[in-house]
Amino acid sequence: MDQESVRKFCLSLPNVTEDVQWKSDLLFRIGNKMFCVVSLEPASDHCMSFKCTPEKFAELTERNGIVPAPYVARYHWVALERFNALKDAELKGLLKNSYEMVLAKLPTKLQRSLASGQKQA
Repeated sequence: MDQESVRKFCLSLPNVTEDVQWKSDLLFRIGNKMFCVVSLEPASDHCMSFKCTPEKFAELTERNGIVPAPYVARYHWVALERFNALKDAELKGLLKNSYEMVLAKLPTKLQRSLASGQKQA
């Protein structure tokens, strides 16, 4: 995958919004909570980061090209040093899981409004 294919995949998930924050990071959110961040800065030491389970965090950070994400590793976020650190299908599965974990932590009322198709605040 690359920056654009990650973007298309994330935006294909229900109720996802995107915006640029911190000048050079493209954030993907559900219910205004981040589940994936893509670096827009070519000189960055990582290209993207996302949330995962504690078990998957431990497994992924053992792999070449995947490190604990700066500032958010304590919340089990990993950072990819390059897009090809994971195969496309595995990365898509991990991004979907990140989305679902963040969605599950949203307040019940917000989850219901997203499910019914109401506009996010």
